[in-house]
Amino acid sequence: MHLNDIDLHLIAILQRDASIAIEELAKQVGLTKTPCWRRLQKLEKSGIIRKKVALLDAALLDLSVSVFVQVKTSKHDSDWLAQFSTTVSAFPEVVDFYRMSGEYDYLLRVVVKDIASYDAFYQRFIQATSLTDVTSSFAMEEIKRSTELPLPY
Repeated sequence: MHLNDIDLHLIAILQRDASIAIEELAKQVGLTKTPCWRRLQKLEKSGIIRKKVALLDAALLDLSVSVFVQVKTSKHDSDWLAQFSTTVSAFPEVVDFYRMSGEYDYLLRVVVKDIASYDAFYQRFIQATSLTDVTSSFAMEEIKRSTELPLPY
């Protein structure tokens, strides 16, 4: 799907606040309500807008520990990857999960309450998977975290 300036402006605004009223959104991009709504429907149908969510404050929910888990494996076939992906994705503590290039094969970001909670996760994780090496790094401070993509708008 080709995005024009209005589309880019729409999604830039929605990245900051998806709860904005359609009337206000239309006004900000210079459209009336119906054409704005149609553009939003088109962006959703195309998959550019995957879903609308509420961003929660992890610290206020007592989930202030972020752990970056690097994983190595000696297995690289598609069946193993499918099973591994299903298994890892089922852990609610895993909030980000990437297949990587370089020394480690996978990178996970795990969010937990404390070190004991991470250890409990880790024990379940290594029981459920077949891995060569797992390295964990604890974030000391979150300096920047954003869900906004850098759009050319």
